[in-house]
Amino acid sequence: MPEAPARAAAGGGASAPADVDVVTSSGGRKIAAHSSVLASASPVLETILERRLQRVKESGKGGRAVVRIRGVTDDVAAAFVRLLYAGSRRGEGEVEEDVEKYAEQLLVLAHAYRVPWLKLWCQEAIGSRLTPGTVVDALQLADLCDAPQLHLRCMRLLAKEFRAVERTEAWRFLRDNDPWQELDVLRQLHDADMRRRKWRRKRAEQKVYMELSDAMDILRHICTEGCTEVGPVGQAPTKSPCPAYATCRGLQLLIRHFSLCKSRASCPRCQRMWQLLRLHAALCRVPDGHCNTPLCTQFKLKEQQKEAVSASVAAKAGDGSDGRWGLLVKKVKAVSVMSSLGKRSSPSQCCRA
Repeated sequence: MPEAPARAAAGGGASAPADVDVVTSSGGRKIAAHSSVLASASPVLETILERRLQRVKESGKGGRAVVRIRGVTDDVAAAFVRLLYAGSRRGEGEVEEDVEKYAEQLLVLAHAYRVPWLKLWCQEAIGSRLTPGTVVDALQLADLCDAPQLHLRCMRLLAKEFRAVERTEAWRFLRDNDPWQELDVLRQLHDADMRRRKWRRKRAEQKVYMELSDAMDILRHICTEGCTEVGPVGQAPTKSPCPAYATCRGLQLLIRHFSLCKSRASCPRCQRMWQLLRLHAALCRVPDGHCNTPLCTQFKLKEQQKEAVSASVAAKAGDGSDGRWGLLVKKVKAVSVMSSLGKRSSPSQCCRA
C-alpha cells in the first residue's frame, strides 16, 4: 500500500492526485508523490521523471511512474521525499529531526540528485557535531560529495586537534589502507600552517614599518617643534609633553646620547640613530637647506651619489634592484601614506566644520 509523504499537503501540486511512486531499495515500501514537486526540487529527478512519465503515457496502461532511490534505507528515502516537499524552509520539527538523524545519508542523496539547499543544510548539521573520532570519516564523505564547507570545517578541526585525531581508529585505518589520502591531508595541513606563518610574518613586518613610520613623525616633531628634553636648533625645549610622550622621550634620549657619544662608529645606540636619520633623509621632501633634522642634507647628497653609481653599475649588469634598504624605504613610505590618509577627516566632517 503506497504511503503519502507527510508534507504532501504543503506541496505545490498536492491538490492533484499523486502520479509517481518512489520505491526504496528494499522494494517493500512505496511513497506516493507528485512529479511536479519532485521535478521542481531536483533537476536529476526532473530528467528521470520526463522519461518515466513519457513511457507510462506511451504504454497506454495508465498508473503511476516509478522512481527508485537506491543505496539508502527506507527511512532515509522517506525523509528525503519529505524534505523535498518541505523545501528549504527550516524550523519545522519533523524535517529538522530528519536532517539531524540522517545527515550523512541525506548529504549523499542531495549530492546525487543535485539539491543544493539540502546539501548545504546537511553540511552544517554534520559540521556542527564533528569530533576527533568522526572527522576522518566526515572528511572522506566531504571529498566524495564535493562538499567544500564540510571539508573546510574538517580541515580546521584536524589542524586544531591533530594529536587527538592521530590516536583514533579511523586515522589508523586511513593510514594503513589509503596512504594517498593521508598524504593529501598532511599536505593540506602543511600548506595551511605555512600560510599562517607567512601571515604572522607579514603582520610582524607591518608592525615594524608602522613603528618606523611613527618614529619618523616623532623625529620630525622633535626637530621642528621640540619637546621636553630636545628642541630645534637654536630653541629651548618645551615644558609641556606631547601626546606621544612615551615614545617621544625614548627618541629624545637617543638623540642626546648621539650628540654626546665619542664612539659613534662602534656604539649600537648611535648606529640605530644613524639609521633613523638616514631613513628620514630618504623620506624627507623638504627642499635642501630647509629641513631642521640633523644631517638630512648630507644624507640626501650621499644617497644621490650612491644612486648615480648604482644606476651605472646596474645598467652594465642589467640589474635594477634597489636592495634591502630601498625596499625598506618603499615599505615605510607606503605605510606613512596609508597612515596619513587614515588620519584625514572625512568629507562630511569637513563640511560640518
